[in-house]
Amino acid sequence: MSIEATLQRITQLQSMLALSQGGSGATATATPAVASSSAAMGATDTASSQRSFTSALQAAGLDVTGASATAGAAAPAGAGGTNAGRAALAFAEREVGQAEQPPGSNDSARIATYRNATAGSGVGPWCAYFVSWAARQAGAPLGEQGQGFGAVADVAAWAQRTGRSLPAGSKPQPGDLIVWGSRHVGIVESVDAGGSIHTIEGNSSDRVSRRTYGPDGGGATSYVRLG
Repeated sequence: MSIEATLQRITQLQSMLALSQGGSGATATATPAVASSSAAMGATDTASSQRSFTSALQAAGLDVTGASATAGAAAPAGAGGTNAGRAALAFAEREVGQAEQPPGSNDSARIATYRNATAGSGVGPWCAYFVSWAARQAGAPLGEQGQGFGAVADVAAWAQRTGRSLPAGSKPQPGDLIVWGSRHVGIVESVDAGGSIHTIEGNSSDRVSRRTYGPDGGGATSYVRLG
């Protein structure tokens, strides 16, 4: 099953879960016998939907026994963003804390894996390698040939060429890339009610880190919508 089809299935199953939970709540005001029966049916439907939801996550290649099992909850279908962006975000979330070994080396066994998503990569600043890896894992690789990018400026230029670029001042969605000129790139995790932008970034303090910025994204120069 493709990542797009899997994510569409996940969205359908989330709707089923919401309906089954809402239905059991609505029947709770009926007579005790009817409410009890309806609640039992709702619980059965919910459990079945949850099992299907887990299967869909596994089909997407996510390890539902680990941190990625909660990735869907962090960016549910109703939170906005494209399917490809939310999938890339789910992969990025499970990498938080991965660090350079030794610090300052721009390298580790895991960082080498991120570099492998980019053609012609070598040891060096790796924020663009990280988002290229997350996008490839999601089935939406960066670049016209899916080659990935090692330079932030190349990410921004590709987005401009292909109509994926959003200007500074835009309100990003979960899974969008956030770009700071030619210096740095990360992925948007969420935007809160006050407009603060929460991100996950490779090569931030020598590791994959979570960061928070104001509504201007800390001076972000553009965003990139995946998919």
